[in-house]
Amino acid sequence: MQENTRPFSQREGYVPDRWTRFLWWLSTAEPEILAGCVVDRGRYAIVGMTVLGTWAFATLAWSYFFSTVVSNWFIAILLGVFMGAIILTIDRALIKGISRSNKKRFLPLAFRAILALVIGLFMAQPALLYLFDKEIHVQISLDNEQRRRDKRSKQDTLYFAQKTRLQQQKNSLQQELNSRYAEVSAARDAFIRETDGTGGSKKIGLKDIAQAKQREYQKLDADYRLKQQELLPQIKASDSLMATIDAAIRKEQDAFEVLLNDGFITRIEALNHLVQNNLSVAFRYYLLVVILLLIELMPVVTKSILPEGSYDKKLDLREALEKELTQKNHERELAIKELYNQTAFEQDSGFIKDFFAQAQQERKQKLNAQMQEWQGADNKSFDELWEDMKRDMLTKQES
Repeated sequence: MQENTRPFSQREGYVPDRWTRFLWWLSTAEPEILAGCVVDRGRYAIVGMTVLGTWAFATLAWSYFFSTVVSNWFIAILLGVFMGAIILTIDRALIKGISRSNKKRFLPLAFRAILALVIGLFMAQPALLYLFDKEIHVQISLDNEQRRRDKRSKQDTLYFAQKTRLQQQKNSLQQELNSRYAEVSAARDAFIRETDGTGGSKKIGLKDIAQAKQREYQKLDADYRLKQQELLPQIKASDSLMATIDAAIRKEQDAFEVLLNDGFITRIEALNHLVQNNLSVAFRYYLLVVILLLIELMPVVTKSILPEGSYDKKLDLREALEKELTQKNHERELAIKELYNQTAFEQDSGFIKDFFAQAQQERKQKLNAQMQEWQGADNKSFDELWEDMKRDMLTKQES
């Protein structure tokens, strides 16, 4: 950070510009204290730049993430800015907690590191999806095709027993019809051979044996037609039920096709499959994860590795001063309140004593008047006189 060389005596008048104050605000520094620390000005400006970079990266990453969830880019950007502000707040809280007084404590630092890692890992996912967008869409098509096959296989398994039973029933009926038809066909062939002289009797024409075979053929043909009228509806019913099952499978398959998408979770799964199946992609994937994690960890790492300067010392001294002043002011306020209460007690005590001293003579006069009145009254008992005295002349205890 460049600044003009000025005499040391003039550096007390240093006034940071708005950009510098903004960077200091990002680094959670106190500008009133930091303005007098020449070396630490640049250090905290660097910390502010790292926070700014993480903030910008978080806003872009979350905006892309929400673009995979909502169709309106304007809403996605607004949500990304909102989440980026939350990440900024968390980062400022993390680096604010790294101070001279607690930097050497393992548990707080470990907690901050774990929190930063969790945030960084999640924020790395949208960035990686954007970088591998083309490859991921190719993998999504392969994954969706596999999902279609799995869905069809599950449907076939679900309806397998029912379709097998219907097919066996149809085959059994069809076999019975075929068997009857074979008998009819054999009888017809035997009848024809007897009429053309190629049969067993070697006589041409409709002779006795041919007539007998004709009657047998006609009987079998009539039985076959009756059986056909009985079994064909059952075969058609089996075909109809199997067609209904096939239609239900196609309907479920079409409904499943509509659910296939390229949303965030689908892309994440495709990215994982891509990493598992391709070593070159896996290497670059893990390399990018490390880089993106470092981007998120930059503020914490930068604040941790930068040496402590005069600003930290002044900050500790200022905090100690404010604590001491707060304690002293509390003690002074307590002393003033105690003095007020004590003085009020003393003056109230004197006032009460004067009040009773001046009222003593008047109470005696009122007592004498009450006694004379009682002596002149014949219908008033002593107990009634005492009750009147207590009500009119005796004092009540404060509660």
